[in-house]
Amino acid sequence: MIFQALFECMDFTGWLLFSFVVLLLTDVFRNWRPHTFPPGPPAVPFLGNIFTGVDFKSMEKLAQEYGPVFSLRRGSERMVFISGYKMVKEALVNQLDSFVDRPVLPLFHVVFKGLGIALSNGYLWKKQRKFANTHLRYFGEGQKSLETYTEVESNFLCEAFKEEQGRPFNPHYIIRYGVSNIISSTLFGHRFEYSDQSFRKILELDNEAVVLAGSAQTQLYDAFPGLLQYLPGPHQTVHANYKEIVTFLKKEIEKHQEEWNPDDPRDYIDAYLVEMEKKKEDPQAGFNIENLLVCTLDLIEAGTETTATTLRWALVYMMHYPEIQQKVQEEIDRVIGQSRQPNMADRPNLPYTDAVIHETQRMGNIVPLGFPKMASKDTILGGYFIPKGTGISTILASVLLDKNEWATPDIFNPEHFLDSKGKFCRREAFLPFSAGKRVCLGEHMARMELFLLFTSLLQRFALSPVPGEMPSLKGVLGFTHSPEEFRVTAVPR
Repeated sequence: MIFQALFECMDFTGWLLFSFVVLLLTDVFRNWRPHTFPPGPPAVPFLGNIFTGVDFKSMEKLAQEYGPVFSLRRGSERMVFISGYKMVKEALVNQLDSFVDRPVLPLFHVVFKGLGIALSNGYLWKKQRKFANTHLRYFGEGQKSLETYTEVESNFLCEAFKEEQGRPFNPHYIIRYGVSNIISSTLFGHRFEYSDQSFRKILELDNEAVVLAGSAQTQLYDAFPGLLQYLPGPHQTVHANYKEIVTFLKKEIEKHQEEWNPDDPRDYIDAYLVEMEKKKEDPQAGFNIENLLVCTLDLIEAGTETTATTLRWALVYMMHYPEIQQKVQEEIDRVIGQSRQPNMADRPNLPYTDAVIHETQRMGNIVPLGFPKMASKDTILGGYFIPKGTGISTILASVLLDKNEWATPDIFNPEHFLDSKGKFCRREAFLPFSAGKRVCLGEHMARMELFLLFTSLLQRFALSPVPGEMPSLKGVLGFTHSPEEFRVTAVPR
């Protein structure tokens, strides 16, 4: 009777207030964090921690406050962040099968749909990754063919630098062309001329999507996709860019279908078409045209962005540290000279050059927050219970800059990768490609490209900043951590 009388006397404002209180209490109870779950900052009702910075420096501050395993809430979804070499290794290496899956990321799901290699799971992911790995390693003459593609492209890249005739220029898209042409040769069986404006447009669209994908405004889409899909914003640009890129890739695949000879596969797409015929009785493996499209998109992105960005950082560091550039060139002159181009057999004899490349990857910190993963089973990590299905992010920046692992973590120092005798030495805390079962598929390819392209450029050119335009070391944080736009002078040696 009391409640009935109360309801009868409530006006519209009262009902609004009552509804808000009910929703508030529902949100509080639904998102109550158990004491066994990783701690984190207080969350705003309905919104979570959307006002917390999404950059790796903000994440590190939270790790200092809440420990190496902490959590944030975006909307109603909780995500666990893992910081520091020790805990990242525990998650990805020691607990090899605990964080294998990928969560659904609404921003990318519109395009990738859980297909391909990077964002798929289970049986389909295993089959697609195995096929791509086999192709990248052993297609044609195997590893040697990848080296040949890279050596050929290094000549085109150096010629493009030479054409600038020692004048100041922005190397951004020249480098993207060079790196992307290596994976394009593997996927499509051909490269693109640096003057090809249609391919330049694809590279620009992809670069813009990568930068926007890491912004706080774009990442709101992952927290509230149902609402934001109808509103303008950078997420719409990301989706529109991918749509154009996919259209471009469809044309390449259709051209391959028209010319396809199953007895003479020329490249990845041809080999995939052959595999589609073989796997007709195993539809769960996902060998179909739709998956081929997404796999091709995965590989063209993975084979371009991180390596091209690392090379741009390399130019920046060589301009900032001319004495290091000189030592690299002295080593190259002593071991290789100027009469031939570098090859992979030279790498063991170029320890200082190799150390500089590794230090560039460490300080460049290309993918600072890693790529999101998901607990594939109930897991205990750092003393906290992480339920199956919980999204996680391993903060790779915290590994590459870990004060317990590096003598001078915040200083560019190639000595991190050299022993007392000047020989190159590997470091366990060097994880720019992540680790475990989801380690970057193209790691071996990226290592080869970085060595051959960097060494070729330093063999042939002296790099220096434009007077008054020393590039910034601060970097731009999108989905990757890239240098600000800069100009360089490359004078033939």
